[in-house]
Amino acid sequence: MSWLGFLVGAGFLYFAWRRLQTYLHIYQQEEYDGPRFFRWLVSRLAFDRKASSAAFVAGVLQLFLPQLSLVLTIALAAALAGLAFTEADPTKGAKKPLILTARARRILWVAMALAAVAAIMVALTPWLIAWVIPIQLLPLALALANLLLMPAERQAGNRFVAEAREKLAKLRPTVIAVTGSYGKTSVKTLLGHVLQFRAPTLITPGSVNTPLGITRVVREQLTPAHQYFVVEMGAYGRGSIARLCDLTPPDFGIVTAIGPAHYERFRTLEETATAKSELSEAVLAKGGKVVVNGDILAFATPKRLLDRNRARFVTVGMSGADLAVTGSEETPDGIHVDVFWRGQPHRIFAPLHGSHQATNLALAFAAAAEIGMTPEEIVSALRSAPQAAHRLEVKLLPGGAKLIDDAYNSNPAGFASALGLLTLLRREGGRRILVTPGMVELGERHDEEHARLGALAAGHADLAYVVQPERIPSFVASFREHARNGQELATFLSFGDADAALQRTLGPLDVVLIENDLPDLYERRLSL
Repeated sequence: MSWLGFLVGAGFLYFAWRRLQTYLHIYQQEEYDGPRFFRWLVSRLAFDRKASSAAFVAGVLQLFLPQLSLVLTIALAAALAGLAFTEADPTKGAKKPLILTARARRILWVAMALAAVAAIMVALTPWLIAWVIPIQLLPLALALANLLLMPAERQAGNRFVAEAREKLAKLRPTVIAVTGSYGKTSVKTLLGHVLQFRAPTLITPGSVNTPLGITRVVREQLTPAHQYFVVEMGAYGRGSIARLCDLTPPDFGIVTAIGPAHYERFRTLEETATAKSELSEAVLAKGGKVVVNGDILAFATPKRLLDRNRARFVTVGMSGADLAVTGSEETPDGIHVDVFWRGQPHRIFAPLHGSHQATNLALAFAAAAEIGMTPEEIVSALRSAPQAAHRLEVKLLPGGAKLIDDAYNSNPAGFASALGLLTLLRREGGRRILVTPGMVELGERHDEEHARLGALAAGHADLAYVVQPERIPSFVASFREHARNGQELATFLSFGDADAALQRTLGPLDVVLIENDLPDLYERRLSL
């Protein structure tokens, strides 16, 4: 390798170090899923332009003016170093910054080793234009690094899972698993809150619902004092729930809903219902009971399981269900739900918001009752139910305006419920303001659901701030079609732009709904 090749190679490796972190930020948010990562790259055209253009121009000039090779080589090395120096740091300033976990660091260092090999190979050639190749292949280096590390990662993961499984078998808490297209985090939080009044209870935090996430909670947080362990289970296809049930065999199960959330992954609601029913199958195999939203019985697999094991199911819904919801009312202070359970009426109140919470409260009530708490104990506990962060969390802003923070929502039912709350909390002389980028992972139902919600939003919002309107054109068109009485819709490239505009005009009597907030992989526009 000549010293000139080494010079460009040094510049390239500095560039690769910074650029790989930029790509790793997105790769991590795609859960190290290679195909999804590359689909994101293609859809966003997030390929390098600046460094590749520098290498291409230097290479072309070298072909026609070989006497300038020294100058061009130094210029290319300087350009790569300069671009690396100005690359944004994804560990800072992002909505969800890059977390350099042990796994992320391993992937990064192996990708750097692959980049170094590529640099050596290219540096051995005299042609500057050849540097375009390793520059463009940096995203592939991440995916290849992950693939090379996969056997070791799987072995380590299996060891941690075995430790978690052994700990659960030793401590033997009652395990209650919660799944569903939506509502699972809310129901988990509500049930955990109620059970805490009976005995020490551990719940998986936030939206932790994957094998490694649950494994970490068991290994680091579960203690002999915990009598109940409430586990949220997420599904990304058939087998996902079954693997989680193998890790934490559930004594009780709750299926909250079947809907179009993550429709992009499942393709049909029947497929979603089949995947979620793996929880019911695991509970039945252990001789436990399953609490289900009666609406899911419209699908073949859960209906078949219930018909064959009727005594093991508790249905929650309207008249005819084991726990019947006979009425509900949402007020500015919270939600009231009337239920009929085992021949007796009960009235539940919780300081929560959103009409969809009526079903969540009923599901938590039924599960706690089956576990052994009395209706009176459950009703008393729910009076102090905490608001879930960023899920219809109502806050009073310093200037007097009210904020409905629903930033973690991304499903049609929750969106519709939040719009109703926007009107419920309106104040005389104030505006109802909606800030939203729409929803994600709806697949072929994307336009249909957004058109429906655009029309609904026109009935509840005086002003709509739409982030990245090109993602949800049907929402924009539907809102404008149904808008009346001076309602307005403004569009913005990012949530930051929308927030800046909001702060300039926000009045003390306004009510603002933040409905979903896209992670960086959906909103971030890389300038490469």
